[in-house]
Amino acid sequence: MTWTAKRSLVKLKKVRSGTEEAMAAKNLTRKILEAHLVEGELVPGEEIAIRIDQTLLQDATGTMAMLEFEALGLDRVKVPLAAQYVDHNLLQTDNKNADDHAYLQSACARYGIHFSRPGNGVSHQVHMERFGRPGLTMIGADSHTPGAAGVSMLAIGAGGMDVALAMAGHPYPFPCPRVLGVKLTGALPEWVSAKDVILEMLRRYGVKGCLGKIVEYYGPGVSTLSATDRETIGNMGTELGATSTVFPSDERTRQYLQAQGRGEQWQPLAADEGAEYDEYAEIDLATVEPLIACPTSPGNVKTVREVAGTKVDQVIVGSSVNSSFRDLMVTAKIAEGRHAAANTSFHINPGSRQVLENVADAGGVMALLLAGSRIHQSGCLGCIGMGQAPGTGQVSLRTFPRNFPGRSGTKDDRVYLCSPETAAAAALKGVITDPRDLGKEFAYPRIVDPEKYVVDESSIIFPSEALRSTEVVRGPNIKKLPDFDPPPETLQAEVILKVEDNISTDTIMPAGNKVLPLRSNIEAISEFVYYQLDPEFHRRCKEKGDVVVVGGDNYGQGSSREHAALAPRYLGVRAKIVKSFARIHQANLCNFGILPLLFHDPADYDFIEPGMPVVIHQLQQRLRQGATEFPVEIGGRQIVTILQVSSRQREQLIAGGVLNWVKRRLG
Repeated sequence: MTWTAKRSLVKLKKVRSGTEEAMAAKNLTRKILEAHLVEGELVPGEEIAIRIDQTLLQDATGTMAMLEFEALGLDRVKVPLAAQYVDHNLLQTDNKNADDHAYLQSACARYGIHFSRPGNGVSHQVHMERFGRPGLTMIGADSHTPGAAGVSMLAIGAGGMDVALAMAGHPYPFPCPRVLGVKLTGALPEWVSAKDVILEMLRRYGVKGCLGKIVEYYGPGVSTLSATDRETIGNMGTELGATSTVFPSDERTRQYLQAQGRGEQWQPLAADEGAEYDEYAEIDLATVEPLIACPTSPGNVKTVREVAGTKVDQVIVGSSVNSSFRDLMVTAKIAEGRHAAANTSFHINPGSRQVLENVADAGGVMALLLAGSRIHQSGCLGCIGMGQAPGTGQVSLRTFPRNFPGRSGTKDDRVYLCSPETAAAAALKGVITDPRDLGKEFAYPRIVDPEKYVVDESSIIFPSEALRSTEVVRGPNIKKLPDFDPPPETLQAEVILKVEDNISTDTIMPAGNKVLPLRSNIEAISEFVYYQLDPEFHRRCKEKGDVVVVGGDNYGQGSSREHAALAPRYLGVRAKIVKSFARIHQANLCNFGILPLLFHDPADYDFIEPGMPVVIHQLQQRLRQGATEFPVEIGGRQIVTILQVSSRQREQLIAGGVLNWVKRRLG
C-alpha cells in the first residue's frame, strides 16, 4: 500500500470513528505530539510541525545559531524558555573562544536567553537539573538533546538554523516518526548500569536501526531506573539514529525534581494501558551484562569479557553522558581506598558544577583524588576532541557517547565506550576488566541519589528587563553569514569526492581545539572540510567551482553541527548523492541549499569515480514542479536520483536556503 493510500485510509478511519479513535489507548509519544501539533497529521513519514516549549544551544553550534537568529531581525526570543550553554570550547589558547563567549553572553542578555557560563557544565546535565520539565518539547543544536528524556521531555536534536527559527517562534517541522516501544522488565544486576542498557540496544539495532523512530520505554522495569539513568539511555539513543527517546514521568521523576527543588513542576505522564506501538521490543534488565563499544563505532558492541585483558592507557568518566552524581559517585566508591594502575591515566569530567559540589559533599572528591584521578572542569572536553587526546597507539576507555575515527584528536585512535563501572575497573587494573570480577574483592556500591541536592544556579545568568539594553560584543572572529544563491536551471559540476557508508559529521567537519574556535568564521573553518580524508579538499573545491559529493548509507550520522552542511556549501558543494541520509544532516543540507539526492538504484554508486562530470538539467523547473525523480548525467551515463523532501524543504531549496526563504516570507 502506498503512503498516499495509507494516509487516505487513516483520514477515512477518523471520519468514520472519530469518537472511538479519540478514546483509543495512546502511547506517550503520541500524547505529547498531539498536544503540540501545529501542522500535519501523525502519519509516519509525513511532515508534521510541533510547537516548541524550550530551546537549547551550546557554544560549538550556538554561535552560528545566534548569528542566524540575529539575521532574522527580531528584538527578543519568542519561545517560552531559551538557554545557551558554554560547554564545548572551554580551552582558551588564544582570543577566539574568549571573544565568542563574550559575544554569546552579551547576545543572550540582549535577546532574553538564559546563559550558562563556561565551566558551569554540559548542556544536557545542567538543563535537566534546572529547566527540564515533564511533557514539554525541546529542540537543541546538539544531537544528544534527547537526554532530556530523563525528565520525560520530548527533546530532539536539530541544526542551529532550525533552533534559531524555533527561538523566533516558528514551529519545528520534521518527518512524523514511527514509535518503537521497548518494554523493560526486571532490574539490573550488580555491576551493570544504564550505559549497558543503551549498549544492548546498539548491539541489537546498530547505528542506523532506529532511523525515523522515537524509542519509548515502558513496563515495570522503568521504575527501577533513576532519572539520570534514563538521561544516559536517552542521550545515547541518538547513536541508534533515533529522532528521540521518551520515558514516562513517574515517582522516580518526581523524586529527582523534588531533590532539585522543583517538585511543583512534576506531573505524571505515561502511555495508556494497552497502548499500541509501531514496533515492539523487550529487554529483561536482569539479563543485561557489562558491554563495551569497540573502535570505531558506537554500534560495534561486544561483551566486556570478549575483550578483557586488553591493555588500557587512559580512562575517562563523565563528559556528555555518564557525568551525573550517581555515575561519579559509583566511580568514587569503586576507587575508594585503591589507586589507578601505574600506566593508566585516570580522568574525571563532571557533568556540571552542581554534580561536582554534590560529589564533594558526599566525600567522593577525596576518594577520586587519592585514587590518582585528574578532576577536570565541567564540560565536554575530550568528548569533542577538546583536550584529553590519547597517545599514539594507545587504548582509551571512555563513558562518552561516540568513538568515531579521530574524534578524540588522535589519528588512528583506539577508543572504547563503556559504563562507569567498566571504566573504573579498567582504571584500577590497567586492562579491560569485567567489573563483575571486582565483586570477588569487595561489595558493589549501590548509589542512592540525594533526597535534596546542593543546588547551584550562581553561574547561570537569567534574562531580565535590565539586560535588554546590553550591547552585543563582537570580536574579530565573528563574521557575517555568507550569502548563497539559488540553484541554477542547469547544474554543471564535478564529483569531488566519493565516500563509504556511515560517514559522520566528524569526518565531514572535524571538531577539536584547532577547528572549533573557527565556528563563527565560515571562510576559515571551511579549510577543514573533509580534512581527515583529503587535506586539500577545500583547495580543490575552489579550483573546480560547483561540485558534488557521492556517499553510501547513513551519510552524515552523528553530531547535529550544521557546519558540516554550511561550510561545504560555501566551498561550492551543490548536491550530495548518497544511498541514505541521517535525519539531522539531511535537514541541514536543505537549510543551506544543498540538494540531498538519493540513488534510485544503489548499484549506481559503484561505477562513479571522483573527477566525473555531473549535469542536472531543468533543476529549478523540476524543483518548482514538485518532481521527485531527478535524472543526473554522471561520467557520460544517466542515472535516476530521488529527492525525498517536504514541500517546505523544496521551497527552501528553490530559494537557495532557509534564510533566503524566511526573508522572502517576511517580505
